[in-house]
Amino acid sequence: MKNKAQIDFSVIDKKEVGPRTFILDLRPKEPFDFSTIRAGQFVEVLVPDSGIFLRRPISICDADADLQVLRLLIARVGAGTNALGNVEIGDSLNILLPLGNGFPLEAVGERPLLVGGGVGTAPMLYLARKLNEMSIRPDILLGGRTHEHLLLAERFAPLGNLCLTTDDGSAGEKGLVTHHSIWHLPHTESFVCGPTPMMKAVAQLSESQGMKCYVSLENKMACGIGACLCCVQENHEHHHVCVCTDGPVFLSNELTW
Repeated sequence: MKNKAQIDFSVIDKKEVGPRTFILDLRPKEPFDFSTIRAGQFVEVLVPDSGIFLRRPISICDADADLQVLRLLIARVGAGTNALGNVEIGDSLNILLPLGNGFPLEAVGERPLLVGGGVGTAPMLYLARKLNEMSIRPDILLGGRTHEHLLLAERFAPLGNLCLTTDDGSAGEKGLVTHHSIWHLPHTESFVCGPTPMMKAVAQLSESQGMKCYVSLENKMACGIGACLCCVQENHEHHHVCVCTDGPVFLSNELTW
């Protein structure tokens, strides 16, 4: 639990940003060191007034140390996230953070490619912002079924070269993210988060082009601190690693998919 905090945050803003998807702006009720947050880490949120015992793991979408604001992108997919969708401005959420290991910024080259789909878009936003602070403007590729499923595109636009794909062609290029023409350009490495089939496809394409691919897994997590072992993932050494503590970020070629 080194460098971890369990504190209450106030909900200061809430916006619907896509089908059954919303973003929360949260401010800590006590001093919190935002510099401890790395892109790619996550939080565990206690679901208030619901009778739900286990916290819900949510990727850190963005963090603003100057404004003291933490942003979480949440899709309503189950009882816990549906309950979180009922919070209102002024409510309080108890959060354990920051958890897991983030993206290795020290290893980033001059032209990274960031790929996000669905709520997997979330960790890519803070990653893009941190890369900007390093004077790196990444290529950013977001995919969705329709234009309505392209999440937070307007927030990504100032942070890099934004590319879009949709299954129906309603925005950007029609097709899967792996079909976009941006792949014809050279990149130093790729970073991806989203549905598992998408991550596998991006990893395979990246590796075929000789790139390292960093994937942010979204396995089910009950505790977030490596105690419950429900999020284990097998690697090529036939070891079981905890996604919550050893990850959620891994090199794609280390994993047994």
